Amino acid sequence: MSADPAPLVEVVLSAYDGAAWLDAQIASILGQTHGTLRLSVRDDGSSDGTQTLLAEWAERDRRIVWRQGGRNLGPSGSFFRLLDGVGEDAVFAAFADQDDVWEADKLARAVDALSSLPAGLPGLYCARVVIVDEELRRRGLSPLPGRGPSLANALIENIAIGCTSVLNRAALDLLRAEWPNPPAKHDWWCYQVVSALGQVLYDPRPALKYRQHGGNATGAGYTPIDRFLGKVRRQLNGEQSALRRHQAGELRRLFGNRLSARDRALVADFLDSEHGFPDRLRYAFCGGVRRQHWLDTLAYKALYVLRGV
Repeated sequence: MSADPAPLVEVVLSAYDGAAWLDAQIASILGQTHGTLRLSVRDDGSSDGTQTLLAEWAERDRRIVWRQGGRNLGPSGSFFRLLDGVGEDAVFAAFADQDDVWEADKLARAVDALSSLPAGLPGLYCARVVIVDEELRRRGLSPLPGRGPSLANALIENIAIGCTSVLNRAALDLLRAEWPNPPAKHDWWCYQVVSALGQVLYDPRPALKYRQHGGNATGAGYTPIDRFLGKVRRQLNGEQSALRRHQAGELRRLFGNRLSARDRALVADFLDSEHGFPDRLRYAFCGGVRRQHWLDTLAYKALYVLRGV
């Protein structure tokens, strides 16, 4: 009697002027110990030879499917488009960035973790990363989430680094029933929705080498101080504040009737807390949102009181 076939993982990768990095990344994806995979790539308007490189890879390995995406959508728009195109035969969908290098067992660990969830429960796997420079020299580790995944965290912070994230079929079907209005960050949105309506599994063992260079769409600081100051700078940025509130509003619009009473109240309190200084002060002391580390939470609440962010 033959064993059940390994479940198909569709890896979705948005490429944009990534010719300098893609060879190493594609090789690490195709070299996974969980070899039952399809790599679907959308080129988001490259002009540096990326399309030629992708065509050459697809010629060598039938597991690669790629297409020119036409107009530039940016990372999140491109990834939402890729998720819409995930095949019905895929049991899992995994995000991939163009400039990282995966550990050989990354997908196997994600599949094992998500397969432990009850049937039909939306699940998202994400993991820690090793931060490296352009030459893949180790510079540090991403911080461990001290409080773990939750909607209270997902409303104001994203711990599900996109390039580590893998969705099960239930999560994929839930998410692509209707996408949020832009702007929204694809990985943060997935973390928010699945933390509210499913289960997020965080793996403390690093899953990949997370390359930092001048062209990163989103970067990570090398040291805890770098990361803390980066969070403060982003919080002082009105665009970041608007994004948090927009995503929370879209969560309520699209899934409000499916949230628990407690989570509906959490989202409503967050969205209604910015009307004036007394409301912000009350929310700083009593509001349910929290970051993963106490100092980050303290900084968030202090700046929220002063600036409404």
